[in-house]
Amino acid sequence: MWILKMKKILLLQLLVLLPILSFSQDKEVYVVLLGGQSNMAGRGQFQELSSHNKERANEASKYVSIASGSTTLAPLSYTASGKRQVNFGPELFIGIRLHEHYPNRKFILIKEAQGGTSLYGAWHPQWTQERALIGERDAKRQKMKLYAKHTQAIKTVIEQLKTQNKTIKFVGMCWMQGEKDSRLEVTATEYGQNLQLLIQSYRQTFDVKNLPFVFGQINCPPRTKFPKGTAILRQQMANVSNSEDNIYMIPTSMQADWKDFPKREDNVHYNTQGQELLGTAFGNCLIESNTTL
Repeated sequence: MWILKMKKILLLQLLVLLPILSFSQDKEVYVVLLGGQSNMAGRGQFQELSSHNKERANEASKYVSIASGSTTLAPLSYTASGKRQVNFGPELFIGIRLHEHYPNRKFILIKEAQGGTSLYGAWHPQWTQERALIGERDAKRQKMKLYAKHTQAIKTVIEQLKTQNKTIKFVGMCWMQGEKDSRLEVTATEYGQNLQLLIQSYRQTFDVKNLPFVFGQINCPPRTKFPKGTAILRQQMANVSNSEDNIYMIPTSMQADWKDFPKREDNVHYNTQGQELLGTAFGNCLIESNTTL
């Protein structure tokens, strides 16, 4: 009789707490930042995904939203890039993994990605016209200030969420970039220090001292203008990943078959399977490295 009475008391207490827990979860929003160039923008083809993965994406979209290149939030999905194809980058499977591991959490991904842009120029936190002229090859990209654009978009989205009385928790940042910097000696040899500055700048701007920062190691074929560039960047990326806590690198292979993260015929951009595996690796790393969740 005493045991039955205690069970009833515990059940009543749980029923009282459930609305409070639900209310708390509704107020909490978990933010993931994403940045980079074309492999972050993504050339995975949504129509090539299996029906199972399309269903996974559909389920994740109920809990995961994304602002890509803007401050407008939309359910996690793909990007229409023409009448016949719809593209996705690593964000799709980052969102899927986060949702499946934390099915009751609300996630917001804030992404900025521009193909053919360098960390030396367009992405540098201390942007100057001089750096842009060296790092970028065309007039359009030489005017881009992507770090400033991204951080401003993040601030705007966060302010919008705060007006809705949401509690913001940063999960981390995913970075896929570097192929452009491998083409010139000056941009390649400075990459490590520029990457460390980028990490510090995001952490300082949003006052998250140990914000997890995950990046993919580039593995593009060496460029004829500067054949050593790829090897230099790969080593500098490895050095940065070992430099301090909460910095993680997704290692990649230089084998021409690209079995770890399959590529398109250009040997630079990841194909549909490559983007699925890349996004899954990013998502798993965020899950394993995070105490916020």
